[in-house]
Amino acid sequence: MARDLPIGNGNVLMNFDTHYNLRDIYFPYVGQENQAVDHLSHFGIWTQEDFFWIDHPEFRKQATYLNDSMVTNVECVHDRLGLGVVLRDGVDSQENVFLRKVVLTNQWKTERKVKLYFHLDLHLYGNGVGDTVYLDPDLNSLVFYKGHRYMTLSCKGVEGKESSPTSFATGQKEMHRLEGTWRDAEDGQLERNPIAQGSVDGTVELELTLLSEGTAEAWFWICFGRSLNEVTQLERLVRSSTPHALLQRTYNHWKQWLEQDRHDLGLLDPELASFYRRSLLIIRSHTDNRGAIVAANDSDIMKFARDTYSYMWPRDGALISHALDRSGYYTLTRRFFNFCRKGLSEDGFLLHKYNPDGSPGSSWHPWINARGEKQFPIQEDETALVVYTLWHHHRLAGTIQDARGDYESFVIPAANFMAGYKDASGLPLPSYDLWEERYGVHLFTVSSVYGGLMAAAAFAEYFGDQLRALRYREDALRVKQAAEKYLYSETEERFIRSLYWNAETETYDPDLTLDVSMYAVFDFGLARAEDPRVTATMKAIREKLWVKTEVGGLARYTNDYYHQVTKDVERVPGNPWFIGTLWYAEYVIAVAKDEDGLKEAEELLRWTIGHSLPSGALAEQVHPYTGEPLSVSPLTWSHASFVKVVQEYVSKLKWFRHQRKGTEDVSDEKILQAGRPRT
Repeated sequence: MARDLPIGNGNVLMNFDTHYNLRDIYFPYVGQENQAVDHLSHFGIWTQEDFFWIDHPEFRKQATYLNDSMVTNVECVHDRLGLGVVLRDGVDSQENVFLRKVVLTNQWKTERKVKLYFHLDLHLYGNGVGDTVYLDPDLNSLVFYKGHRYMTLSCKGVEGKESSPTSFATGQKEMHRLEGTWRDAEDGQLERNPIAQGSVDGTVELELTLLSEGTAEAWFWICFGRSLNEVTQLERLVRSSTPHALLQRTYNHWKQWLEQDRHDLGLLDPELASFYRRSLLIIRSHTDNRGAIVAANDSDIMKFARDTYSYMWPRDGALISHALDRSGYYTLTRRFFNFCRKGLSEDGFLLHKYNPDGSPGSSWHPWINARGEKQFPIQEDETALVVYTLWHHHRLAGTIQDARGDYESFVIPAANFMAGYKDASGLPLPSYDLWEERYGVHLFTVSSVYGGLMAAAAFAEYFGDQLRALRYREDALRVKQAAEKYLYSETEERFIRSLYWNAETETYDPDLTLDVSMYAVFDFGLARAEDPRVTATMKAIREKLWVKTEVGGLARYTNDYYHQVTKDVERVPGNPWFIGTLWYAEYVIAVAKDEDGLKEAEELLRWTIGHSLPSGALAEQVHPYTGEPLSVSPLTWSHASFVKVVQEYVSKLKWFRHQRKGTEDVSDEKILQAGRPRT
């Protein structure tokens, strides 16, 4: 089930499903150690007439965020029971505390007793072995712990009173047919067992009085720490400062954070501007405070792959950082580049992917080939794109004078690797493609290596390192010449996706499959967007990869097998992907000659919004017939692609209007061209 409404602060990330059940709880790293592991934590309401959980179909919900913030706003109504409920959740911007505000409205003209139940099903350190939960008599809270992971669950009714669950339950689950303490709540009576050990869960109850047509307010919170003392200190902070004050400062923080964006969103339709801001916040929720930008944190994917997307892929992170840099979030992206500096291998390349704590992530890229010979288990574009975006990071932030450390410890070894990892023709040697499916020489990779070497040359020129500047630039030009010779098909009259080494003929076999990633040939500067060869390539992509159903959108490539739902590849070459559709929008913007030329790009931006979840979350891909999210949701890269396309759209629109007025303000055009190195 797709994840919706992520909230976090860079140490804690909470994910809800589309019914607003709490499903993922990450701490102390965003994307590492899921303390819930997709196990559902319940929230329920008891009245004398009936009991229901938040996912009951009678409980109608509209779930979104509160304005442009990372605080949720979930408005609910239960008509039969005459109850209105508003839930507002946030993770405190300064401390590792989850906060939930509950406002109940009695639609009946009689006084009523209502009980609220908050249940936590935890698997500390990502497993349910050896956990403990108990009621702490000093805190009057449930405390969950194992090793150096502690969490407390607390609640409070009327402002001014102490934290006061009116009842509680702890117990075992996942053994002896035990489902968990949430079942105890359904009759409005918890068993008050003071402690449980093993695979455990816990529930707190808060009883409220609702006056005739009146309202009542309640608060729940969860504190996160590495020791009992740490969570005790947080509990004292919440109670002394009040949860209301913490949630208010969190709301204010995210409103102020968005104000750092440097783009003139007043040029946009309000819907586009709001979705742009929402995308920035979702990107931030998936960015760990120590630098890892995590691809996705939807643990539901484990049911299909027995692994997650909760890793930092250097390619994804580099392109996401580039979008953030163009917005002005240089301090945040600086941490990402520091992360990459630490992860660079002695050979000068970055590995397949990394855990948020900086350790290597799981991989299926072998270190030897079929002949038993050593090969590098890499996607070379991941190394190249970090160099490429690092140059633009310093250029946009105005910090190139402080970049010598980056140049010496990262750029030089990475550029030396790229310069040396080539064959006699000038083509980069084989590596895995960006889709992690094919081993060969790929247009996307070659384009990124060109962009990376050109960026390395720019670094070298700035620091007066003329020999390296000359070498890197010459190597980049050799890559460009080889790409034009071997990755362009005179027969097809367009660029091609890949080359695969044929050991029998000792030559490369071309792969003519249309692939939306071939857009990279212009985006990373290997060829100009107006080049007739690029025009023909992008035209073929638009004609052949567009999904010919009511859903629309661009597939990744012809006959894409990943989550494939039909073999009718003429109508559905693959499922529509947000990043691919938005890459084509980038091309439309790049070649636009006037405002009318931007209309198709705007339509594709609206297509993206139209296929998001109601909260604004973008999945990786969507079902070609129903438009429902497929694979993980949200995917950070999808949101970064939307952000970048909006930035280029606004910059180009502003440029056209300046030209029309005859003014000289070209600052936005300079930002637009920040992703286009010299060819």
